Formats: sequence, structure tokens, C-alpha cells
Amino acid sequence: MKLSKNTSSKESSHPLSMNGLYKNIQKSMIKVEEELNRFSQSKNPLISEINSYLFHKSGKRIRPALLVLCSKLYGYKGYEHIFMGALVEAIHTASLIHDDIIDNSDMRRGRQTVHSKWGPNISVLLGDYLYIKTIGLSLESHYREIIQVLTNTSAKMIEGELTEYYMSGNVDIKEQDYLEIIQKKTASLFSASCQMGAILGNASPKEKQSLADFGMNLGMCFQIIDDLLDYTGNEKDMGKPVLSDAGEGRITLPLIYTLNNDGKGNRKRLAELLKNKKLDGDFREEILKTVQGNGALDYTYQKAKEHNLKSKKIIHNLSSNVYREDLLSLSDYILHRKK
Repeated sequence: MKLSKNTSSKESSHPLSMNGLYKNIQKSMIKVEEELNRFSQSKNPLISEINSYLFHKSGKRIRPALLVLCSKLYGYKGYEHIFMGALVEAIHTASLIHDDIIDNSDMRRGRQTVHSKWGPNISVLLGDYLYIKTIGLSLESHYREIIQVLTNTSAKMIEGELTEYYMSGNVDIKEQDYLEIIQKKTASLFSASCQMGAILGNASPKEKQSLADFGMNLGMCFQIIDDLLDYTGNEKDMGKPVLSDAGEGRITLPLIYTLNNDGKGNRKRLAELLKNKKLDGDFREEILKTVQGNGALDYTYQKAKEHNLKSKKIIHNLSSNVYREDLLSLSDYILHRKK
């Protein structure tokens, strides 16, 4: 499935790989990975086994990369950006564990979820363990402001998850409700990562706020594109079937737009289809066809692009160096990514 001509092929591809985007912080990202490996070790063999499975290098590591880039933007020379980069990735991982339990997801990034492999009881406890351990380790920071940012963000993420679960399957969900959920659940950690990097780099209060706003818009763009890819991506790239979100009761922006702009007939039919706990192939195809035919995909992409442009406008006003250029490139990558 493709977007309409309004989102051109030129716009929908991006030449940079993740390795290319991280070329100026490659050594730091390797150290973040080493820190995650140490973090995953435990005297408890079960915790060690699951953590090793979880922190196997399969994600993009965008959040620690943002923290590292923002610290380097202001010339940070210490080691704490490595330590904190590992902690934000651990917080992100904990949120994914809880997310998969709630959604009853079997696959993530082409691999079995912890929920599927070890069961919901162990998964709940492990997610809690990672949250608590991460916050505990953050207390070692020399920067009280960083500890506060990380704890506040963790609470926001859980609040967003709770709200999303409460709204699950609700065809009356408004676009503003959706935006508030993803702001807390996803974008808040992007924002915190950038803000923490700025704190380490001893940026001014105005600069710290600018980077926090940059991260927030980048995170909004990331999640909106993620939700769009549920309708436009393919299973091989995504590591999960298309329309997984709708099958799990999550009503995201493409569906919200369709429900509000496609007449009473289609709205009623979509509401009926979404009552199915597991959408089969025919039902999925019907939903895809309906969403594809009314401009919802273009609308969703344009919303992501709005946040992308806001993030780039903010970063353009900051000090010019290779790290600022990398942040700009990362912003573009997030808008144009395919998985």
C-alpha cells in the first residue's frame, strides 16, 4: 500500500542508514551497548537470561543517541552520557514489556515478546524490576535535575499507557485524546533524552527547554509514523503483521480520521469490525481498503510532517556543529523511515 502522490517517492526515502546517522558518536554508542550488557547481568539466572534476550541489539537506540548527541552539542566530555544513555534505553525497554502484556502481542521486531516467551506473570515483574532498577541507578547521577527528569518521565509514560488501555476499542476517541496519549507514552522519553543531554552539556535554561521541545516534536513524529506504518508497512520490515494495532484494540490516527470523516455507514461498519479481538485476513483487508480510500493516510503523514518541521525549526536556531547536523538528519530519518 502506498500513500497518494501528495507524499512523493522523493520524500518517502532517505539515504542515511542508522550507522550513517551515528557516525560522529559511534564510539559512544558502542559504550552505551557495553553498559547495557553490564546492566543486563544479574546473579538471578532468570533475570540474566531475559535481560540478555531483551537487550540483544535489535532496536534503533534512538533515545540514547539523542541524549549523546545533545550532550556533545554542548561539548560534554565526561562519561555520564553513556550511563544515562543506557538508562533511557532500559526505561524504554520496560515500557515495551508492559505494552506487549497489555496488547497481548506475540511479536516485536521479528522476535517473540517476553510476554509470549516467558508468560505474563514474569513479564509484569520484569517490567517493574527494570523501571525500579533504572530509577535507583539514576540516583548515582551528579545532576539532581536529571534524576527529576527521568522520574517524572517514567510516571508520564505509565500514565499514557493507562490512558491508552482505558481508551482501547473506543471508536469515539478524539484526535486530541490520541495526541495526549502519545505525547506521554512515547514523546516524553524523546524529550527527556534531549533534555538530559543538554543538562550534561551545561546548556542554558533556554537551550535546555529548546532541546526538550525538539525531542517532544521528534517523539510525536516518530509515533505518528509508527502508527501510519501499521497501515502502509510490510510484515518483513516491521517484524509484525500489518494492522496489529487495530487487532489489539488500539485506535490510532488513521482510524480516528476515518471514523470521523467517512460517513455513518463506514463508521458503523468499522465499529463492528473493531469489536473482533483477532482480525482475520478479510476483515483486515476491509479496514485497510476503507482507511486507504478516504485520505486518512495522507492526513496522518502530514501531521507527522508538521512535528518534523517544528523539530527542525527549533534545532536550526541552536549552535551549528556536526552534532546539530546529525540531529537534523535524525529528524528526517524518523519522518521517512520504513520500519
